Amino acid sequence: MRPIIDKATHVAQCLELAILLEVSADKPGNVNLVVGFEGTNHMHFLASAVAAAPHFRLAAERGMAVSRGEISVENVGVGSLIRDCVADVSAWQSGGNTLLGTIILFTPLAVAAGMAPMEKEAFDMSVLRRNLKSVIEATTPEDAVAVYEAVRIAKPSGLGKAPDLDVNDPSSVKRIVEEKISLNQVFKIASSYDMVCSEWVNNYPVTFEYAYPLLMQNLKEDGDLNTAIIHTFLGVLARHPDTFIARKVGLERACEVSAVAGEVLKSGGLRTAIGREKLRQFDVMLRKESNLLNPGTTADIIAAALALAVLGGYRP
Repeated sequence: MRPIIDKATHVAQCLELAILLEVSADKPGNVNLVVGFEGTNHMHFLASAVAAAPHFRLAAERGMAVSRGEISVENVGVGSLIRDCVADVSAWQSGGNTLLGTIILFTPLAVAAGMAPMEKEAFDMSVLRRNLKSVIEATTPEDAVAVYEAVRIAKPSGLGKAPDLDVNDPSSVKRIVEEKISLNQVFKIASSYDMVCSEWVNNYPVTFEYAYPLLMQNLKEDGDLNTAIIHTFLGVLARHPDTFIARKVGLERACEVSAVAGEVLKSGGLRTAIGREKLRQFDVMLRKESNLLNPGTTADIIAAALALAVLGGYRP
């Protein structure tokens, strides 16, 4: 008989597994077990997943404390959880920014899971999403300051200049503190040009309403996890131009990439010989220009969809 583990450890294992599954699939234009980028390969992501897991466990423990009435949801410290996780991930590998977007998506999800009841090692998606809304809406200016520190640690590429409260502007943190601007409010400003921020402030609509159901549907149809992940990735990318690409080379190019992703799917993707060849050509196209066309934000959304699947009871 398998020993029963505590809920916080279970949540951390689910989220760690989601990261490992995401990087294991050979999605076009992304790091996978076969192809990497200059200075970043799959081993950096594996190390990152291991480094992040204890922080997800702590986030779940904070959520459990909220459910027991020991702390308020405002005192969870989502920002410091994100910052400390990013710092540990950076310390454990030399491949640069591997998981910033994923950590930002996963941390409140871990808290929400900690707040939720678990039955037969699975969580109810509607309860998770309701808790997630509570966690995000309760964020504070201190959370915002901590996330700014996390971004400076991770040094993500393609950050660009924000129209307001730019992370590279030293006066931004001062304004956040003086004007009492919460992390949720900061992300509202960024939501028009960053999909991870948009997910946060809108209660993860793409993750819960499109990516996760599509992933489960693809799993049912194909029975193969790699195929399901790739087809879900293409589906999300076709429908939502990648904001990581848009920040680096413009929205027009991001829309062109999305159009090609749609064509690959229309050709059958991995289910047909023509689709497989178009997928191969798409991958070559995305890797040509020093990975400027890397759909990194789409990968974060797929990781979040996988997280929901595993938290919901799916096992590979």
